[in-house]
Amino acid sequence: MNSDFKDLLRIFAEEGVEYLTVGAYAVIHYTQPRYTKDIDLWIKPSVENAERVARAFHRFGLPLVEVTQQDFEQEGLQYAIGMPPCQIDFLTSLPGAPSFDEAWCRRSSAEEDNIPIHFLGKSDLVSAKKTAARPQDLADLDELERAGG
Repeated sequence: MNSDFKDLLRIFAEEGVEYLTVGAYAVIHYTQPRYTKDIDLWIKPSVENAERVARAFHRFGLPLVEVTQQDFEQEGLQYAIGMPPCQIDFLTSLPGAPSFDEAWCRRSSAEEDNIPIHFLGKSDLVSAKKTAARPQDLADLDELERAGG
C-alpha cells in the first residue's frame, strides 16, 4: 500500500472516521496481491462521520473545495482525488452491499505499519462485485471463489 494511502488511513483512525475499504484492496485482502489504480473507501454517511472526515481531510492537506462536509452526510457521493495509481475514491454508498451499519458489523480488519485498516466483509464484497459485474469485477469474483473461506 502506498504511503499516501497509509497516511490518510492513519489520520482516519486517529479521527475515528468510519469507513470500509472496498474494491481491489478488499479483494487483495482476501486473495493475493494484484495491480490496482486506486483505493476505494466507503465512508459512512452521517453528520458525525462527515465532521470527522472534514477534520481528517484538513490534516491530510486536502481542502474541501469540490465537495462539502454535507456531501459526506448522505448516500450517493462519488469523489476522487489524485491520479492512478495513487487515486483515492470516496463513496458514501455501495450498490449491492447492505447498509453501511450492517456492513460495518461484518467487516474484516487488519493492520499495516500499526495502522488499522477496515475492509468490507467477504460476503458483502462478493455481493457488491456481482452487482457491479464489470469485467474486472467478474475476474475478482473468480479470485474470491478460488480463495475459498
